[in-house]
Amino acid sequence: MINLSKKIGIDLGTSSIIVYVDGKGVIYREPSVVAMDSESGKILAIGEEAREMLGRTPGSIVALRPMRDGVIADYDIVEQMLRYYIRKVCGRWELFHPYLMICIPTGGTSVEKRAAINAGLRAGAKKVFLIEEPKAAAIGANLDITRPEGSMIVDVGGGTTDIAVLSLGDIVTGESLRVAGDKMDEAIIRYVRKEYNVALGEISAELIKKKIGYALFPPHDEEMEVRGRDLITGLPKRIKITAEEICRVLSEPLSTIIGGIKAVLERTPPELAADIIERRIVLTGGGSLLKNFDLLIKEETGIPALLAEDPISCVAVGTGKALKSLNLAKKGESF
Repeated sequence: MINLSKKIGIDLGTSSIIVYVDGKGVIYREPSVVAMDSESGKILAIGEEAREMLGRTPGSIVALRPMRDGVIADYDIVEQMLRYYIRKVCGRWELFHPYLMICIPTGGTSVEKRAAINAGLRAGAKKVFLIEEPKAAAIGANLDITRPEGSMIVDVGGGTTDIAVLSLGDIVTGESLRVAGDKMDEAIIRYVRKEYNVALGEISAELIKKKIGYALFPPHDEEMEVRGRDLITGLPKRIKITAEEICRVLSEPLSTIIGGIKAVLERTPPELAADIIERRIVLTGGGSLLKNFDLLIKEETGIPALLAEDPISCVAVGTGKALKSLNLAKKGESF
């Protein structure tokens, strides 16, 4: 019998949702933001349109993130968000409900796993499967994790950094940190508030990180003009901030990530550790795009690091590839 149901892989991240469809590739990459009317509870916008409302909405409209630290914070809104993207992929009157693969952080609890499965089923999926983020990232980065060789992946997302050593198709040792891109943005916001008495929004902090954020060796002459609200006068204000300042600000969250990488390496069997030195640490996720992040890892661990091709989409691509090779007769469960 021919299976006519679509196979959809979803990277349901804290900062963005990426949708992969078998045979089409990544078709949606949008912020995990929902705008809703606080009085009626009606959802007004999802994705990029909702993100543009962050910090700019009137009192009756709230723009919020239903995912926190890589897990579901608002079950009902996540369900509606999943239904929205499933309908965009399948159409409102699709006869065959899709198979869905959703990624979760390493070591997710049974409650978190059940919440993700239930949200997918209620959103319209025929069956829902789960896969741990570093495993999906490794598959999406085209690493052959089925061989008896060690591969190390560091996936720096918005809410979590997932670090794992994989061999023979499974995670040998891993760790999930609640420190990633969002914590870097928060550090920038705190610094500008303390040092310049200027309040910044999330979007401005993220732009600073992308434009002049360095993990190591910031240029001495690189700076950026930033606009925010003066905390003393309450009026709009412009300031100039340098790449060297941002590098110092980011050192705290980055040191936590480096500590996590070292902790995983210390628990790695010697034979697999030798493989990692040869094959390098592979970096995925939007946070890994921070300038000179690979150099920082090499300096701190002595192991070269390599940025995956299209690191932002690796997890979503990996979920789709894993779902394609999965026995769909199984019940929804972790993969």
